[in-house]
Order: sequence, then C-alpha cells, then structure tokens
Amino acid sequence: MSFKDKLKNILTPVEDDEYLEFSDDEVETLSDYEAPRASDGTKLPSDTKMVLFEPRSFEESEEVARYLKEKRAAVVNLHRLQRDYAQRTIDFLTGVVFALDGSIQKIGHNVILCTPKTIGVQGEISMNLEEFDS
Repeated sequence: MSFKDKLKNILTPVEDDEYLEFSDDEVETLSDYEAPRASDGTKLPSDTKMVLFEPRSFEESEEVARYLKEKRAAVVNLHRLQRDYAQRTIDFLTGVVFALDGSIQKIGHNVILCTPKTIGVQGEISMNLEEFDS
C-alpha cells in the first residue's frame, strides 16, 4: 500500500454501513486498552500513524514531540501562531526530530511535516512558484 493510500485511509471517514463485530472476549481485551488521546481529549485509534496539529501556543509543541516519540508522524499547521512563536516551534521540533533521527520538511506555507525514523516519506513538494508562471 502506497503512502498516498495510507494517508487516504487515515483521513477518509468510515462509511456508515461499515462496522466491526467483536466476540465477548475481544470486547474485554479492547476495554482494557487505553488508546492515545488527541489534543481535544478524544481517543485515537491504536493504528494511527499521523496526527494533525494546529497549535495556538508554543507550549503545544511539546504534545507534537510526544507523538513523534511514539513513532507517529505529525503535520503541523503554524498559521495560528505569531511569527516569533512559529519560528520557535520549528526550532524546537527540529531538535526533537534530530534527536529521533527523523525528518522535518516544509509541505506548504507555514505547514511542516515531522516524521520519526520509522516512517519514511517519498517525494518532495516544490515551493518554487516560478514553475507555475510558465
């Protein structure tokens, strides 16, 4: 399965007619498992490999670091941060990614992708606007 297909599966909502059936033993096992939580407190599925963030303060960058340590990729939209705090966040996350042997790349204006070593990224997004002028 390609990275694009995996991303599509993560971001596409589940159809209403799709559901899972569990036996009584499986339900007991699932209820004992504490899934990680998103910033709004909702539980994340255990197989989530990418988390989206839109921090409103520098302090929220620590949460991004925690997910990276859990081997999850993070897309961080810095649009809501003041320029100084956005730069500070980028500097902090660059250090976190370096410590984890991961990678960080710009994927849009004020949007970055941070990945741990265990998640590979193929391709590159060009930020050169001259290509569109032709």
